[in-house]
Amino acid sequence: MAQQRGQPGRADWIRGRTAWLKGRTATLRDAPFLRRLAAQLLHVHVLDTATRLAAQTFLTAIPVLFVLAAFMPQEVRTSVSDSLRTVLGLQGASLAEIQAALNPTGEESTTDTFGGIGILVTLLSATTCSRVLQRLCERSWHLPHLAGRLAAWRWLAWLLVWLTALIVQGQIRSGLGAGAGLGTVLYLITATLLWWWTQHLLLGGRIPWPPLLPGAVLTAAALTVLAWASRLYVPHSLNRSITKFGPLGLVFTLLSWLIVAFTAITLCIGIGYVVASQGRLARLLGTPVPDPDDED
Repeated sequence: MAQQRGQPGRADWIRGRTAWLKGRTATLRDAPFLRRLAAQLLHVHVLDTATRLAAQTFLTAIPVLFVLAAFMPQEVRTSVSDSLRTVLGLQGASLAEIQAALNPTGEESTTDTFGGIGILVTLLSATTCSRVLQRLCERSWHLPHLAGRLAAWRWLAWLLVWLTALIVQGQIRSGLGAGAGLGTVLYLITATLLWWWTQHLLLGGRIPWPPLLPGAVLTAAALTVLAWASRLYVPHSLNRSITKFGPLGLVFTLLSWLIVAFTAITLCIGIGYVVASQGRLARLLGTPVPDPDDED
């Protein structure tokens, strides 16, 4: 009898708890910020955009680095190798593969093969990554696509600046010799400045500087965390893949890491628009709110 009397009470408690959870879920779903955030992430096509960026980076931007390695002074090659080793935590077989690619044998024949025209063609093909990233920024800010004749120089400028940044990443992450603590702070600051400038450049200056700051800060913070996590995961994964699949294992792991990195970038740039256009912060930053119907 006691159990029978207790069962209705428990059933009422479960029904009440279920009703509370449903009400709480409805409240969160109807909250303006969360609703806009969900709509924004659907709008930018996070996984599709991240996969395209990763593929274009792997197929076009990374080869530029190795082609230019044939013409770089040895000091620059060493800096690039140190940057990749520091950022990804490369060691063992994976580090040897990267160093072999950055220090090709038979430099004279490589130089003769590529020449100035080869470098130009490689650079132009690598701007595909810039174009996809431009489209991400435009979709995030609900802007129409900037015409190629106005954006072409921006694609090349973005690529050259980021290749230059890659060369000095090793020194930045080491805190210019002062240690990893200072290096993390310097990396966060430089990454914020780079992604702030990236958005302004690829958007053609159509959005003022202040509203672009939240997206830059979010992206820099995400990449800082990802860089530390990658140093724990990537080296072992790369070495295991290379041991099992040979150089092809390097391809699998590096492409997977790029997809994760660009997923974080796509999320943060997309969220940056929502944050910058939210209430009091929007007024503080002077955020324009473009009409989504203007986007092509």
